[in-house]
Amino acid sequence: MKAEIITIGTELLLGEQVDTNSVYIAQQLARIGVDLYYKTTVGDNRGRIAEALRLALGRCDVVITTGGLGPTADDVTREAVADVAGRPLVLVPALLTHIESLFQRWGRPMTENNRRQAYVPEGALIIENPVGTAPAFAVDLPQGTIICLPGVPREMKYLMEERVLPYLREKMGGRTQVIKSLILRTCGLGESQVGEQIEDLMQCANPTVGTAAHAGQTDVRITVKADSEEEADRLLEEMAARVRERLGDAIYGTGSETVEEVVVRLLTQAGRRLALLETNTGGALAARLRSVPQAEQVLALAEVLADAETVAARFGGGEEAPWSSPSAAVRAAQELLARSGADLALALVGSMEPGGDPYTARQGVTQVALATPQDVAWQTHHFGGTGELTQRWVGTRALDQVRRYLLSVLRSQGLPKPA
Repeated sequence: MKAEIITIGTELLLGEQVDTNSVYIAQQLARIGVDLYYKTTVGDNRGRIAEALRLALGRCDVVITTGGLGPTADDVTREAVADVAGRPLVLVPALLTHIESLFQRWGRPMTENNRRQAYVPEGALIIENPVGTAPAFAVDLPQGTIICLPGVPREMKYLMEERVLPYLREKMGGRTQVIKSLILRTCGLGESQVGEQIEDLMQCANPTVGTAAHAGQTDVRITVKADSEEEADRLLEEMAARVRERLGDAIYGTGSETVEEVVVRLLTQAGRRLALLETNTGGALAARLRSVPQAEQVLALAEVLADAETVAARFGGGEEAPWSSPSAAVRAAQELLARSGADLALALVGSMEPGGDPYTARQGVTQVALATPQDVAWQTHHFGGTGELTQRWVGTRALDQVRRYLLSVLRSQGLPKPA
């Protein structure tokens, strides 16, 4: 079964409200193996809603809408569906009674426009809504089925779980499948590098493999459709093993796991404490680490030097722009290690111009050094400044440097590599 979601509301098009409904509906459809092919957003306009419905019916078996079922003049989903179906709107007395009883229970007068919610296209299947005034309904047409749900998330979620999923299972003859995904999260490789290493795997039909880039990292998404949860898990793990074989230590975690969570866990497992000095990242990296429970147990010290002159005086070695070479970051990391009593020290020394961006000509540079009692290693990142994107990008790459060092420590101790 192929599906399309249409979210309705001018507020969605204006960016005044975030569409969370389609995310939830997509997750629920995956539970029963319905293939979601399209998502469309349209404003509160009867003609454009009808146009979106006709387009969706031409390419999918079922169309699920949210929004536009309220009592006001701009709630026109009912009318648009009636136009597409070629049927009149009819008053359903039982729905009107339900709406009236709700207002009586609430001790509030019911306005005349609430009667609009008791109208549905002739012949529609009524989907009772015990948690709100907007009834849902389904209309079967030769081209496919339209299911209309209220836009209020609480009502939509209840109806989706309690009414729509059983209805769809029945339409599928009781034989449902499951769609599951697994996200492998990587650091240190760009999306093009990741894609090149798994290019042949990305041609597979089931499971499918795709990538998504974020600041400083790339996700690999594996999605499978199977007859059971067990089969889906098996297929996911088989493909994940092939991806892990290609990408190795570039993979730092799964799902929604963050690199800072992994670093805190590895520090704990290795029995190490970290000291941190930031310049252009302005404390953003320390904040990321401190957002992780138990971080204070492994974060020995966190300092911020947000003044370029102070950085030059302390670590510049006479250089006017100490971030132009790794030496300042190396000196900063070594000095921090010596006075903090930590087991490793991470220093980020970057150009301090405001609003630096890795995608602009004013990208700057950031030097990152990691000092241990045995050695010091550094990396040069050709993006600097104090912009939010730079802070996120540099911080992620710096944490990845720490992560890879800790993996080597754990392996030298003969401990198993963390899952």
